[in-house]
Amino acid sequence: MTETKQGPAETLDSGGAPSGEIPKRRRPVAAAPAPIEAGEPPGEGEAARPVESSDVVYGVGAPEPDEFLDPAGALDRRAALDPKGGGDRDRKGGLDPEGAGEPARAVPSAADRGPVGRPGGASAFDGQEAAGILEQARVSVDPELRRAVGSLPGSMRRVARYHFGWEDADGTPVAGKAGKAIRPALVLAAVAALGGRESVAVRAAAAVELVHNFTLLHDDVMDRDATRRHRATAWTVFGIPDAILAGDALQALAQRLLAEDPHPASAAASARLASCVVELCAGQHTDTEMEGRRPEDVTLDEVLAMAEAKTGALLGCACALGALYAGADDKDVEALDAFGREAGLAFQLIDDVIGIWGDPSRTGKPAGADLMVRKKSLPVVAALASGTPEAVELAELYGLPYEEGDLERTALVVERAGGRDWAQSQAADRMARATHELSRAVPEPASAGGLLALAEFVTRRSS
Repeated sequence: MTETKQGPAETLDSGGAPSGEIPKRRRPVAAAPAPIEAGEPPGEGEAARPVESSDVVYGVGAPEPDEFLDPAGALDRRAALDPKGGGDRDRKGGLDPEGAGEPARAVPSAADRGPVGRPGGASAFDGQEAAGILEQARVSVDPELRRAVGSLPGSMRRVARYHFGWEDADGTPVAGKAGKAIRPALVLAAVAALGGRESVAVRAAAAVELVHNFTLLHDDVMDRDATRRHRATAWTVFGIPDAILAGDALQALAQRLLAEDPHPASAAASARLASCVVELCAGQHTDTEMEGRRPEDVTLDEVLAMAEAKTGALLGCACALGALYAGADDKDVEALDAFGREAGLAFQLIDDVIGIWGDPSRTGKPAGADLMVRKKSLPVVAALASGTPEAVELAELYGLPYEEGDLERTALVVERAGGRDWAQSQAADRMARATHELSRAVPEPASAGGLLALAEFVTRRSS
């Protein structure tokens, strides 16, 4: 998961991102959205509907009391955790997660699956289980993160501590500005789901969080994002060179944590995390390359592949590292990687929705910031591919620099062309696939409960 951009002060490279194809598994792509039926979109002259707390939205967000939604009426759009041989089905249209050579596995339709299975037969979701898991992950991983960051030289340490939300720019300690710890929580929850002890994977969880924050530091620079977590980004405070170098250092710290970890899975985890970083960089390169293309020259396949590389890859890696530390076999490692990737795509789809229609008071980002910079986000590309008159209008708007006052019009055009509905429908489909992959590795709902709670958390929010 863009804020108001400042004009570039200097030319940046892509942070060392390699060029070329994104290393990825191909995923089936839904057809471009059909035109919205009359009466569904906002009427002429009406503002595009913002994301409300009453919406059923799939995405990522903080555990705020009013944010979690009653799943009634939405459960038919989510996957079932099928404990009865779900891994034996064929998945339509997808590659098998072990590679090539086996038949593709089918994902049952939402209607066939019914409500998501929960321990004890409950299906309601209030976010409290996930909130507890995230808090415990922060408590477990924070000391390891602070030790690692504390080993950095002075200037890089200062930037990193500010970026993590531990200090203000002047070094004054602060509280309450850190991230959600979703990725380390996935590592620890995956270990627990497969019968391992979470404590053995704390270093691996910290390594994943360091890599995540390396990507955020670089992404903020490349996108010229001015705010993150309701305050100024590191590069706007300390300058571009220091922010880039701090990000580089965090990635190195991640690899050092794994290299020094005596656990027998640490070598495999280090190799997997390094491959993930290459995939992340390739995804970022593709993202920046697409920004220079005409709107009509960017396809849904390309944008979904880019989103998997930039967002899905690290969530998948987090789950896979947890499986490795639990001693899982290759099949279960790959199934949990696929689970995280699909959840990550759902994450990105709704992050893009919120980037256009989100409430700034909840997101900490200006409304419509992605549209201001003509970002080719998933709802936008879906709208452009819809074949509607609004698609033509949107291509014309995106071919021109942003002008004061056209934000509301652009958001409305994207919505009327079906971009918003398509993104939310795709997010639901990706979550169906994610929970199916989870059932292959962890067929017992009681064991899968933590991962399922996190998946529900990262795919249900209004900000």
